[in-house]
Amino acid sequence: MKKVVVLISGRGSNMQALVNANLPCEIAAVISNKEDAGGLAFAATRNIPTAVLSHKGFSSREAFDAEMIKLIDSYQPDLVVLAGFMRILSADFVNHYQNRLINIHPSLLPSFKGLHTHQQALDAGVKLHGCSVHFVTAELDHGPIIAQAAVPVLPDDTEDSLASRVLTQEHIIYPQSVKWFVEDKLTILENGTVRISH
Repeated sequence: MKKVVVLISGRGSNMQALVNANLPCEIAAVISNKEDAGGLAFAATRNIPTAVLSHKGFSSREAFDAEMIKLIDSYQPDLVVLAGFMRILSADFVNHYQNRLINIHPSLLPSFKGLHTHQQALDAGVKLHGCSVHFVTAELDHGPIIAQAAVPVLPDDTEDSLASRVLTQEHIIYPQSVKWFVEDKLTILENGTVRISH
């Protein structure tokens, strides 16, 4: 059975969705860079090992990432899942986990990279918004897209109401994407797209 390590910085709602989906894999650990991350308590109640490595004790992003790699690798994961891990990762980190590091981003990539994606969507006046699961590359919010889900942008939407509807979709497509990965159904093609075999 493949092993998955999940990285979080907050409540870890996507991590909780993964755990609740009873996927055909072992959630080997939930790791956070913040000791007060709400998701750690949830993981503990499910008897999932947890660990905290604060980025504050490191002089550089690279130094933190190097120590994080050691911690993650101690669990020997087949896949590393970013679930609201609010750190920009160094190229060394991303390259170490090439093709086995995935992220969920709250927009229909390649639109609206970075932060405040829901406000970006509202400001742009788009009629569809959503979320994307993708393999992580050294370029921020970039990389081969595994799955996407769209929601309509309603005339009276606020940033919060739009975020809430998108989050509902995140909790559907993230577990599905992890399931495809652990079942060896994802192939990254030469052109940088992902083929899903059924």
